Amino acid sequence: MRIEKASFAVWAAVLAPGAAWGCACGCGVFDVATQSMLPQGPGGVLFAEYDYMDQNMNWSDGRPAPAANNGDQDIRTDFTTLGLQYMFDRKWGVQVELPYDFRHYQAYGGGSTSWSALGDLRVEGIYTGFFPDMSAGVTFGLKLPTGDDTHDDATSTSLLDRDTELGTGSTDLLLGGFYRHTLNSIAHGLYWFAQAQLDVPVLTQGGYRPGVELDTAFGLYYQGLSLGKVKVTPVAQVIPSERTSDTGSWSSGGVNAPPVGEINSGYQRVLLSPGIEFDVHPVMIYADVEFDVAQYSRGNQLVAPELFKVVVSYAF
Repeated sequence: MRIEKASFAVWAAVLAPGAAWGCACGCGVFDVATQSMLPQGPGGVLFAEYDYMDQNMNWSDGRPAPAANNGDQDIRTDFTTLGLQYMFDRKWGVQVELPYDFRHYQAYGGGSTSWSALGDLRVEGIYTGFFPDMSAGVTFGLKLPTGDDTHDDATSTSLLDRDTELGTGSTDLLLGGFYRHTLNSIAHGLYWFAQAQLDVPVLTQGGYRPGVELDTAFGLYYQGLSLGKVKVTPVAQVIPSERTSDTGSWSSGGVNAPPVGEINSGYQRVLLSPGIEFDVHPVMIYADVEFDVAQYSRGNQLVAPELFKVVVSYAF
């Protein structure tokens, strides 16, 4: 089996950034990708990613719910991430990502805050030695608690719950994998891929434990289109996700409060994502929109109807 040069989009989402999202957003969805940074051999890729999500719809169980049932009204977040992936040889590599995020929070009935801060640093190893063509691989590493998880603790009236902070305050174990294969028997230049990313908090603080999150992606991409010297790769994905309920204290500062588990946390969700990549070597640009087509939320949670992603990379 021969694998052509992979587009940057898929691998960017397999190993891309992750910060904590409030309510039912699920930041880890940006960590399963699209088809592009799948390793092809020794060398590196520098990348910058921008993601946007506006959580403005209250959701309970499998349907929209009255806004008055949720103390949160709107959470808008701009996620920016700088990252480096480097393959030392055809088997081993490493990836490091550091996010810096901007968030606006609006409470139902009044009260708002806007802030920006570092997110949680991710450091992962990559192993692609299963097949000579590097068509399969696994990732493993840690998410470190470098993000701000106490934004408004010093204020007299705290607006934010722990799941709305930009950092989780936890050290998480990250495990992932991918596989891709040609579909030349159907159409020359057509490929399919599958990916998964598991995020398991192992060390926590402040009386709060984030839920375990699993994000997966299944998709197709087609190589063979071009506009002059620009290679164009369309990508289509289905992205199922699940997050278990958070447990511990609602409060940012760990103050005793009703437990969050089973109240307003945890979900199952399916996104559909059309995307496109433009490749003018060594620069690649990928963009997609991820539409929420199925959602089950425990309790009342804010969800976003769509998510937006742009990734720019430079291979060296």
